[in-house]
Amino acid sequence: MLVIKNLSKKYKNSGRYSIENLNLVVKSGEIFGFLGKNGAGKSTAIKCLTGIIPFEKGQILICGHDIKTNPIAAKKNIGYVPDDHAVYDNLTGREYVTFMGNVYEVEKAVLEKRINLFAHLFSMANYLDKQIKSYSHGMKQKICIIAALIHNPPLWVLDEPLMGLDPQSIDEIKAYMLEHKKHGNTVLFSSHNIDMVEKLCDRAAILHNGRLLEIVDVKKLVKAGVSLEKYFLKLTKN
Repeated sequence: MLVIKNLSKKYKNSGRYSIENLNLVVKSGEIFGFLGKNGAGKSTAIKCLTGIIPFEKGQILICGHDIKTNPIAAKKNIGYVPDDHAVYDNLTGREYVTFMGNVYEVEKAVLEKRINLFAHLFSMANYLDKQIKSYSHGMKQKICIIAALIHNPPLWVLDEPLMGLDPQSIDEIKAYMLEHKKHGNTVLFSSHNIDMVEKLCDRAAILHNGRLLEIVDVKKLVKAGVSLEKYFLKLTKN
């Protein structure tokens, strides 16, 4: 599903790599987490694999497509939810999701069916025809999620998806992560919420100062009675 080989990224005027020599494989049908403190490299890795920013070294394959040499094919397989709600505020929710569906060439009948389905699942049916600028933080997050899922992407990528959300919204998003996985798709998300990663993820990459420390089999760790939080803090204490 996702293969990252020797990925390195250094921002202009920075004295160090934001992400250095990252190697990992994320499989189909799993929920995979990126864990790390602020500045660990989580968002940088996500922006590289979604093609938002260029990178100096390495290779990223999405469903076999190289994000550098075949970006269109690679991005067609990704649904991305950023952490900054980058949407067109003057559009209604329906208009925005329809626009994104057209970008991904979703057939009209399928598009309308999916909009109605997701509006129901994420409690947005009463807000679809209102302008996005009138939305709360949580509603903006959910309309971004609907737009990211509208083409049924094999790889659903979320950057800090639950920041500032109410318990009902959190429950809806977590439930659909599990549903997306159930159909053989992959979910990858970054988070500071270690408890969420422990409950949802099959595996998680622990990043620290731009480097991968370890890929943890979360299910095995939990089965062994080891706290992911304590394990994470021990690995990243320096």
